[in-house]
Amino acid sequence: MTEKAITLNNGVEMPALGLGVLQSEGGEATAAVSTALQAGYRLIDTAAAYFNEREVGQGIRDSGVDRADLFLTTKLWMTDYGFDSALRAFETSTTKLGVDYLDLYLLHWPWPENFNQTIAAYRAAERLLAEGRVRAIGVANFKPDHLRTLVKEADVVPAVNQVELHPNFQQPDQVALQGELGIVTQAWSPIGGVYGWAGENGAVPPLQNETIRMIAEARGKTPAQVILRWHLQEGRSAIPKSVTPERIVENFEVFDFALTADDMASIDALDTGRRGAIDPDHATPAVIDLTIDAA
Repeated sequence: MTEKAITLNNGVEMPALGLGVLQSEGGEATAAVSTALQAGYRLIDTAAAYFNEREVGQGIRDSGVDRADLFLTTKLWMTDYGFDSALRAFETSTTKLGVDYLDLYLLHWPWPENFNQTIAAYRAAERLLAEGRVRAIGVANFKPDHLRTLVKEADVVPAVNQVELHPNFQQPDQVALQGELGIVTQAWSPIGGVYGWAGENGAVPPLQNETIRMIAEARGKTPAQVILRWHLQEGRSAIPKSVTPERIVENFEVFDFALTADDMASIDALDTGRRGAIDPDHATPAVIDLTIDAA
């Protein structure tokens, strides 16, 4: 069966499957995190821009699971790019979370129009890594050109790039480049939930796909479990989001079966090449307008 952990390029082990908390708010976010950890999850992924770091921290404490046994990720928002701003934002995030270190710290978007500040923010992440305040650093939503530019400028190759990736949008060239660079691909919206909030772009959401439904019936699993298993067998990390206790538990029950080569090929063939969310080239603080609150 697929390994439950992935070794990053600096030797740190990261759980392959985790809980994402995008659009999880208040007590729902706290309960989701606590439920997930009690169900066996050990990777929790949040972000300053999700406005739930405090609730995630409370969920960790409520779970009774020791902090040292967790892999905790948060992300730096674009309005805090720049060296000093990034360091201050890190302190804000850890204060909200109630922790003194992070396992993974990511730049949330590339912001191509302000790439000098993007690089400066990444250098701040390198400083935090050197100081032991984070165990690994990386990026999210960086396209191939963004990655190539960053790697030329940086001292530390990102350990992870977290990108939109699901059966409808598989980004094979992106994934291949990341493999060449030694960067782990982590899928956000891994089962295609992006279609519920960013517009359906004319495609059938993966959970409604007949091919996936038929594979799920044959394996005695749900469509969501089949899709998550597909990610894991491809060697990726995935962070499905849910606030429903039954679905949180269900999404973690993917280590007791395997997809066949034909199953994998059938899902690979579903790629439409179309994003569900915004193109990273167009993501700026003006387009995604929000203000990160103080600690």
